[in-house]
Amino acid sequence: MSNHDETNNQETVLNVRGVLARHRLVEELVRKQNLVELQRLLDQLDAPAIAQMLEIFSLEDRQIVWNLIAEERKEEVVGEMSYDIRVELAADFRPRNRNMVIRVFDLRDGLLRQIPIETKADLMHAKPIWIDLVMPEEEHLNWAKDVFDVDLPNPKELTDLETSARFYVEDNGEVHLHSDFLLDRKDESRNVAVAFVLKKDTLFSVRSEELPAFRLQRLRARAESDYISDSKDLLLDLYAADVEYSANALEDIYTELESVGRQVFKSYMTDEGAAKILAAIAEEEDLNGRIRRNVLDTRRALSFLMRGKFLSEIQHEDVREILRDIESLDGHTSFLFNKINFQMEATVGFINVNQNKDIKRLTVISLVFMPLNVIAGIGGMSEFSMMTEGIPWQMAYSGLLAGLALVSWLMFVSVQFFERHKIKRLSMENRKFPSR
Repeated sequence: MSNHDETNNQETVLNVRGVLARHRLVEELVRKQNLVELQRLLDQLDAPAIAQMLEIFSLEDRQIVWNLIAEERKEEVVGEMSYDIRVELAADFRPRNRNMVIRVFDLRDGLLRQIPIETKADLMHAKPIWIDLVMPEEEHLNWAKDVFDVDLPNPKELTDLETSARFYVEDNGEVHLHSDFLLDRKDESRNVAVAFVLKKDTLFSVRSEELPAFRLQRLRARAESDYISDSKDLLLDLYAADVEYSANALEDIYTELESVGRQVFKSYMTDEGAAKILAAIAEEEDLNGRIRRNVLDTRRALSFLMRGKFLSEIQHEDVREILRDIESLDGHTSFLFNKINFQMEATVGFINVNQNKDIKRLTVISLVFMPLNVIAGIGGMSEFSMMTEGIPWQMAYSGLLAGLALVSWLMFVSVQFFERHKIKRLSMENRKFPSR
């Protein structure tokens, strides 16, 4: 093929690419114009009309229309949707003006799927594996009682339970567990009480606020197929997520103590710096204690489940794996307690050294001025005037001042001499008996 033909071919290819690029650009512009027109039409329709339109559209068209609905109108449209359409489109949609959170999940194709619940009728249609309530109102607790015949505690009353009532089984077969879950934030850390109820194939959880372990569990179960198979798997995974979260919090303590340690082992530390270090150490000690209490509570809950013979053999093995993780955390918490105590004692030692230096300065000043006080007292007596009779008072008191200066200088030199002699003696002893 000649060079002329190759050049023509290259030009043809470039022309084809240009035509395709313009075609795609035109298609994209037309698509955007259609979407703008569709959104304008949707803004003119009321919520019932949009909901009725979604009923007859295909799933792909429904998704397009749902994404074009303004956020401030979605809550109104959701109220007009049928239950099946809400499951498809608005499973993760939560009204912005609602503080109460009730999440209902079922298993679909091995994945945890959230079901939107707006009314009691929605709850009756659901076949959940997990119902999670965060600060529920009394009305929603009654929904669970009416639909599933289960009594759920009010989250405000969870901390009032006696220790003996934390794990028990009702006569109707309900398994009740009341456990503490760790919540570690930058400004504070605390243990949050969570109530679990196992009723047949459904797990109910009631708590007063959102927790990282629950959020982690939802993300995992949604993303990984066959991650859980029943409600007991879900409960065990929540405990495992809490243990993992506690382990991450321990790593943060290690990092913080390393930073504090670099300040503790400096050659000099001010009292203000020591006070800040003590505050930081105390905060980490408090978090370490909460983690230790948290994993202890988790161990008790898992032991109760194993003794009660509620779990399958595979789930028993999962529990044993979680217990092994807890045992490793126990060793870390014990080590951190010792490390915290060491750093705290070292910091207090610096404070004592600073105080000893201050006392030493006061002692030197006292030694220097004590003979001066005696001489000055003698100079103020009437006997001094008799002793210096015949000597002009200017000369007498000038001699007294000179004597005071000489005595103070001699005392200061004496103190310095004895101090250097002490340091020299200690240095010789160290060279004679070196430390091993």
